[in-house]
Amino acid sequence: MKLRKSLLLLVVALCVAITPSFGQAAAAAKKAAAAKTEAATGLIDINSADAATLKTIPGIGDAYAAKIVSNRPYKGKDEIVKKAGVPQGVYDKIKDKIIAKQK
Repeated sequence: MKLRKSLLLLVVALCVAITPSFGQAAAAAKKAAAAKTEAATGLIDINSADAATLKTIPGIGDAYAAKIVSNRPYKGKDEIVKKAGVPQGVYDKIKDKIIAKQK
């Protein structure tokens, strides 16, 4: 009985230890796919880029990056003006650097 309990605890501990790895692997795969898209097109996809990547766009700081991420998805890149509150002047400067891909 004691061996069975020990084995059960070991299995549970392994499951707990492995579970975060799957989530991290999925996040890494998503990030790699977004980076591949950016490298291929030279455009940053506002529907999949993380906040750190969005902040590399001139005029997009912490606040706008967070708003862009939280208001996804976008049907068109111009929706970041209405949905995320990015000023029209900023959008006019960055519109050639971004894209809004559909899944």
